[in-house]
Formats: sequence, C-alpha cells, structure tokens
Amino acid sequence: QVQLVESGGGLVQPGGSLRLSCEASRTISRINRMDWYRQAPGKERELVATITRDGRTNYADSVKGRFTISRDNAKNTVYLQMNSLKPEDTADYYCNGDIYHLDGILRNYWGKGTLVTVSS
Repeated sequence: QVQLVESGGGLVQPGGSLRLSCEASRTISRINRMDWYRQAPGKERELVATITRDGRTNYADSVKGRFTISRDNAKNTVYLQMNSLKPEDTADYYCNGDIYHLDGILRNYWGKGTLVTVSS
C-alpha cells in the first residue's frame, strides 16, 4: 500500500515562506497528476494547486502569484512553495495524487495532511 506523506508545515509569520513536500512512501512507477488541497477550521476543503504529468500547473485565485507547485520525478515528490503567506492561508494542507504502481495500475491517494499556521 502506497502512502503519500506530507511534510514542511509549521508556524510562520505573515509574509513568510514555507515549502511543503509530498512524497510517495514506497517505490512506484510515477506520479501522474498531483493536487494540493487545504482545509481551514470550519471550512470546506479547497483545491489550491494542480500539476499534471507533463508539468502544467493551475492555481486557485487566492494563491496565484504567491504559491508555486513543482515536481521532482526522480524523487517522486511534489512540492508547494508558499511565499507571502497570510493568516488566511492557515489550514491543514493535503496532497492528493494519481499514482502509477510498478504493475501499471493507477490509483488515487490522499496524504494525512500537514498543518500550516500563519500568525504573528
């Protein structure tokens, strides 16, 4: 069973930066599409950023120009660079991805989340 493991969350002051990582826990063939979602207390989970297999990206309007999603195919890892953080970016951040296993089967997985807190 593959797991997606997020890391990089923490407490940061407004205007600061964090880089989140999402890595597959076991050897896989490749990551296909990967999304980053976030869920703030009392709010619905929202899509923040997407990166496709060939590297095309898309962002929520609320993070455009501040967040950058990228991937390292050799490491089977996807990153979310978050700059100019605002208190309203405070949330649990989750990665969700379509993973090709070594046997060619494609499955979708969620990570367990990493908490980002933006506060002075």
